[in-house]
Amino acid sequence: MKLQTPKGFRDFLPQDALKRKAVIDRIISVFERFGFDPLETPTLEYEETLKGKYGEEEKLIYSFTALGGDRLALRYDQTVPAARVIAQWGPVGAQKIILPFKRYQIQSAFRGENTQRGRYREFLQCDADIIGASSLLADAEILGLVYQVYKSLGLEVIIKINDRSLISDIDPKHLSAIDKLGKIGTEGVIQELVQKGLTGKDAATLFSRVKNSQLSPNLQNIITLFTAAGYPKDALLFDSTLIRGLDYYTGLIFEVVLKSEPNSSSLCGGGRWDKMIGKFTGVDLPAVGFAIGFDRTVEALEQHNLLKPVTTKTQAIITYNSVNFEAKALEVLTLLRNSGINSEVWLDPQAKLEKQLKYADNKGIRFVVIAGLLDQEKPDQLILKDLAGRTQETVKINELVEKIKNIK
Repeated sequence: MKLQTPKGFRDFLPQDALKRKAVIDRIISVFERFGFDPLETPTLEYEETLKGKYGEEEKLIYSFTALGGDRLALRYDQTVPAARVIAQWGPVGAQKIILPFKRYQIQSAFRGENTQRGRYREFLQCDADIIGASSLLADAEILGLVYQVYKSLGLEVIIKINDRSLISDIDPKHLSAIDKLGKIGTEGVIQELVQKGLTGKDAATLFSRVKNSQLSPNLQNIITLFTAAGYPKDALLFDSTLIRGLDYYTGLIFEVVLKSEPNSSSLCGGGRWDKMIGKFTGVDLPAVGFAIGFDRTVEALEQHNLLKPVTTKTQAIITYNSVNFEAKALEVLTLLRNSGINSEVWLDPQAKLEKQLKYADNKGIRFVVIAGLLDQEKPDQLILKDLAGRTQETVKINELVEKIKNIK
């Protein structure tokens, strides 16, 4: 038995899981402030739901034959499952979804990647989409949401934008080569275009055409709406070589990078995908949205010292050194929990108090309430230790909650 996770999969021990949860909570608060509601889809889809939607990248889809013979696949992203949901439950389906539909989705996706720093086979995506609105205001709203998410996290970013309609006539296999510009440079792109069937001259001409494309009227209008909503114009940067690898984009495309590292890997990306839902229903439905690369975003927060270490969410532990004080400890535990203070009680009355204090210190629990050292003639009194402030005092049970809440 191998006591390890499969390659590209990870455990998150409490300290890391709490850190990630803090970031997720902040992202969700922004999503919901913008009027987006949560959606969850299953980890597995039928293989035919996912295949034929991603272009060259779909070779990374995990697919298999299940017991009973069904061909299934692990969720590759959250956009295609969302399109399936709209097809199934939207206006041409069961009619249970109201349009426009503003949804966010925070779940794992799975890809058969060559694992490397920042790329895993299971990873968390935080998606948000507006489905059923074709106006450019929806595009500007999505860009505003992206900007506000990263502002909330404390990161200064640039949102690179392009219009996929400017390059819609170019073969996707050639676009996938240009999409690697940041990794392999101009010469590498030209060489890959030649490998994919173009002459050297045609490859250079194609690349020059893409690089010298001008801002489209749609992008100009989106920028106007973005700034009218109060966001800084310099948060957006037109990049004619921005491609986005997935084939389903139809208009606006964008990627988010750190302002201090504009050529670094993107933290987030998305765009308009107006043709996807029609692949399921035969009726196209406009949609625009994005996916946050959660691991890269967390890494950027750590690099900029924007994540405080959290070892536990427990605020107080009730300790005692004899079974005779068990009832008193449980009384205090109930009092604290009912007052909204995250608390736990020591579970072994035979353990030495020193061991209990060491546990609290190692776990990062700030307050220790000792229910079993004082004279039994004073049953309404406790000892309260503040391990962060290195203080200790005797308090009455009915004063305990206020004391803890008032200590900064």
